[in-house]
Amino acid sequence: MSKEYTPDLQKLFLEMMMQNAQNYVRVQNIYNPENFDRSLRDAAVFIQEHCTNHTTMPTYEQLLATTGMEAKPIPDMVDGHNDWFLEEFEGFTRRNELERAILKSADLLEQGDYDPVEKLIKDAVQISLTKDMGTDYFADPRARLMALKDNNGQVSTGWPAMDRKLFGGMNKGELNIFAGGSGSGKSLFMQNLAVNWVTAGLSGCYVTLELSEGLSAMRIDSMLTNVSTKEVFRDLDTVEMKVKMVGKKSGKLRIKYMPAQSTVNDIRAFLKELEITQGLKADFLLIDYLDLLMPVSAKVSPSDLFVKDKYVSEELRNLAKELDCIFVTASQLNRSAVEEIEFDHSHISGGISKINTADNVFGIFTSRAMRERGRYQIQLMKTRSSSGVGQKVDLGFDLESLRILDLGEDDDYQQPTGSKIMDSIKNKADGVVDSGDAEVGKITANIQSSKLKDMLAGLKQND
Repeated sequence: MSKEYTPDLQKLFLEMMMQNAQNYVRVQNIYNPENFDRSLRDAAVFIQEHCTNHTTMPTYEQLLATTGMEAKPIPDMVDGHNDWFLEEFEGFTRRNELERAILKSADLLEQGDYDPVEKLIKDAVQISLTKDMGTDYFADPRARLMALKDNNGQVSTGWPAMDRKLFGGMNKGELNIFAGGSGSGKSLFMQNLAVNWVTAGLSGCYVTLELSEGLSAMRIDSMLTNVSTKEVFRDLDTVEMKVKMVGKKSGKLRIKYMPAQSTVNDIRAFLKELEITQGLKADFLLIDYLDLLMPVSAKVSPSDLFVKDKYVSEELRNLAKELDCIFVTASQLNRSAVEEIEFDHSHISGGISKINTADNVFGIFTSRAMRERGRYQIQLMKTRSSSGVGQKVDLGFDLESLRILDLGEDDDYQQPTGSKIMDSIKNKADGVVDSGDAEVGKITANIQSSKLKDMLAGLKQND
């Protein structure tokens, strides 16, 4: 049976605050005069306004003269009574706020305005006093740091060079945006992230709003098996065997196509159904890509990119926190960024609204020509958890398998020269392994010998 907070009990609350001002200070974050009975509301308002304006509790005489309410000191009030007050006042406030939220929700539902309802109810249910006393900084530094690492659920990107710039990797509950121009390889990058994470034992989803599920999956086939996308259908037995072998020791990966103009609610519903029917709770979520999503609110015009992207970005970040997973999406760079060697906030389509919301923003510099040369470059445009803003990360790229590769300890990319490539081929023929061979191997790992021969032939023609 629900507790009845009678006017007499509510008056007792006010009297206990009048007698011990610390009681009011401890509940002022949830104190709302509207929660009190009409007969007590003027007194509740007066107490709040007097404390705000004068930083002291009014006297009994002031309360009587202003509101007509007669309050009396409580004899023999002890700490135990104050503890009772705090617990009861919290319950009183939560119940009244919930009742008011339900009544307001009914009106909104009747008007067809559904979006605010969930927030109204959630805010009312979550009403509570401040009981978390924060972190005792000096108490246990090691435990404090390990708790931060564990609670963030930090996960390596799979590329040590990028991890170093991010102080270890990406954190759960954060929104990460990779921005690039048309053809820069945004999808390839996120597909590589999916491969890195699923082979590390994590489970997650790759949601595509542009490419088909089949094409996305075939690209991942190449990344997992080192079989060129051109050769996948010619070597089905090898692909099938390798995918199944990797799958036995990896996490789960679900690839899902959703039409452009889907909303965050569509994604949330899919993930919930996936969890219920397939038992897959996502450790990571990749959405390709943000610009193709629509906000939940139908009132936002798709033509107003700033407002649209602001709403979508905020909804995605809320979803990341709700799911407590690694969350990555992509965004388009505008045409002004095409010829730039450095990116800034103005180059992102839709503007500053995405930047402000995201925890980390990265620019993809890679062109098709760069990828053909085995190069992939990322610029850190914004980070909340590191000091790497403005820095670039150089990565390698295998054109055959579509894999993005780490370059090792040296982040500075050095494209192998023609002479080094030719020397490497000659040494291989002689059975000699040298440092040049190792350098080439960073970029050309798993590329067939025919590819190297083609490169050699091209160099001879240029001469």
